[in-house]
Amino acid sequence: MNHDELYEALDSSREKLLVLVDPLSDELLVKPGTIGNWSVRDLLFHLTTWEAELVTGLNSLDRNKKPGRLLDALADREAYNTARMAENPDRDLDRVFKDLQDVRFQLENWLEAFSARDLSDLKRYKWFEGEPLWKIIAETSFEHEASHLPALEQLLDQLADPPIGLNNIEVL
Repeated sequence: MNHDELYEALDSSREKLLVLVDPLSDELLVKPGTIGNWSVRDLLFHLTTWEAELVTGLNSLDRNKKPGRLLDALADREAYNTARMAENPDRDLDRVFKDLQDVRFQLENWLEAFSARDLSDLKRYKWFEGEPLWKIIAETSFEHEASHLPALEQLLDQLADPPIGLNNIEVL
């Protein structure tokens, strides 16, 4: 995957995410249990933490250093998710949206630091055990984001369905 394809995939997944989140009220965004045990705010924070870890990892790679935290996160995703979610359970909603945008901006800027060879050479970064850098980027950003879109779509579908109540009862 080249730079243009990465940018297109990043933009496409983010646009889909924002379109799904846009109609939701602030009250619904912070309501626990709307996406599994999480609120939508938690989900957005979760996506942001992974991209932030990726940005930190890219910074390390750019300095020819091992991206230790990113590798640890990839090795035990559940532990990473649990630790990040516990750090700040009452995140400010506006801050979550700002961080979501800022981290994506940083990620897109960092992509410029890597050549096409850096992105695709299977042996360039030995720490990824034969995976190209573009695949690590995809896995922790737009593919990850896309994997959560069905849950948001389901939430919107549930909100669109009329609730069972008096308006749905046929009067004889």
